[in-house]
Amino acid sequence: MPSAEMTPPGVYEPEPERSAPPEPVRPTREDEVAAAGSELVGGPIGRYALLGTSWWTPVRIVALVAIGMFALGLVQKAPCYHSAWFFGASSQYTKACYSDIPHLYQGRGFADHLVPYFDKLPDALSGGMGYLEYPVLTGVFMQVASWLTPHSGGIQHQEQWYWFVNAAMLMLCTAVLAVCAARTHRRRPWDGLLVALAPAAALTATINWDLLAVALTAAAMLMWARSRPVAFGVLLGLATAAKLYPVLLLGPLLVLCWRAGRWREFGQAAAGTAVAWLVVNVPVMLFAFPGWSKFYSFSHDRGVDFGSFWLIWSQNSNHPPSTDFVNTAATVLMVLCSLGIAVLTFTAPRRPRFAQLAFLIVAVFVLTNKVYSPQYVLWLVPLAALARPKWRDFLIWQACEVAYFLGIWMYLAYTTSGDAHKGLPTHGYQWAIALHLLGTLYLCAVVVRDILMPERDVVRRSGDDDPSGGVLDGAEDVFAFAAVDHPPRHAAPHGTPEVEWGRPETAPPQYRSL
Repeated sequence: MPSAEMTPPGVYEPEPERSAPPEPVRPTREDEVAAAGSELVGGPIGRYALLGTSWWTPVRIVALVAIGMFALGLVQKAPCYHSAWFFGASSQYTKACYSDIPHLYQGRGFADHLVPYFDKLPDALSGGMGYLEYPVLTGVFMQVASWLTPHSGGIQHQEQWYWFVNAAMLMLCTAVLAVCAARTHRRRPWDGLLVALAPAAALTATINWDLLAVALTAAAMLMWARSRPVAFGVLLGLATAAKLYPVLLLGPLLVLCWRAGRWREFGQAAAGTAVAWLVVNVPVMLFAFPGWSKFYSFSHDRGVDFGSFWLIWSQNSNHPPSTDFVNTAATVLMVLCSLGIAVLTFTAPRRPRFAQLAFLIVAVFVLTNKVYSPQYVLWLVPLAALARPKWRDFLIWQACEVAYFLGIWMYLAYTTSGDAHKGLPTHGYQWAIALHLLGTLYLCAVVVRDILMPERDVVRRSGDDDPSGGVLDGAEDVFAFAAVDHPPRHAAPHGTPEVEWGRPETAPPQYRSL
């Protein structure tokens, strides 16, 4: 055994000094919009403020604010709750309070105690849909809400209760989402306010059941940030069982783990995702395949629909594209953009943050898809808050999404009001679509700029590498293209701390530049 020096009796070696935990980032000192907004509650945090001495921690405040905004969204739906869902063809659109939830209570057989996926829906009830057209975990969520709904009184009374029960369950999802968003970046809990205060999220929270998948995805990202790849995979698999888009996050994770050489962790995440998805889906797949496959066949057969640039093309063409063409073209565009994200990952001067690529891949899916329902903005809200936690850019994008939210309902009011022509005509709605597309593209462009110029990234300017990256945070590269081989540079505004990046003068042995 190797010899070790013995400490003489009575002599005690001093304990090594422990480095103090990094100081939390205070947005009111870094973000001019946050500083201006803080004047409503007393102004920016002071130099001598006592932090961590009150029950009102940032995470609790973010969660309560999110619940408060969710409640305001419920108030916005009040005109529909009392009458517009049930009386008048266009009033639920002119009042911008439409929701799928009360309409599908009867339209998908819950009022008649039909079991989703197993019981075929009468055509007169479902408009020929046949089976529930949602993924399995969302169907379970809908069924649980139906069990909790009093099946007594008239159908209007039941539909009101069904919406209210779903709203209560979705509020829990909102709280989970807010907590996860606030805790993902350890030093930036106040960035969770971007999620909590997002106006488009409050307006769309109870249109459909997307918040279930969004909350599970946010929880998965928190687990990855805590270096727990198996838990990440399980939660991502459950999220994918509720909505298809979360599985896209495995793509960015693959190229990031490739660049960092973290194959074991990626394998654990992918395996966890597959196992969790199979556990939820296989029982229904085996015993009710026609009902289980309805979501996938409906998604494939669905024509060009609201919110997409395909609709603008279709409405302005004498020969609109066929559904098969759009399916193929959208897939090709998605693949090309995904390859572009992969190239960006391998050529960026510093490995991109996980949240940045997660936002880009979901945004690409939203932009190229043949339909964009207004509640899809919920998919992007937490990813945008983590990818670009800058209030100015976030609010510009949110303004575009709120405009689209109003635009689609005014367009539907126009198309359902007959000769009255209430609302927004076709060309006006197309401008609303264009505004949504431009707002999302703007945020994508800013995120790409941050990837190419890491010194402009507000997260990295605070001294972090990839706080949502888990095992990727601070990891050395093992694979990258030659574009990363350049001396460090600095292009941040004058007066901010310099961020050194680029390949070090003495590269680690495992670094390979192609």
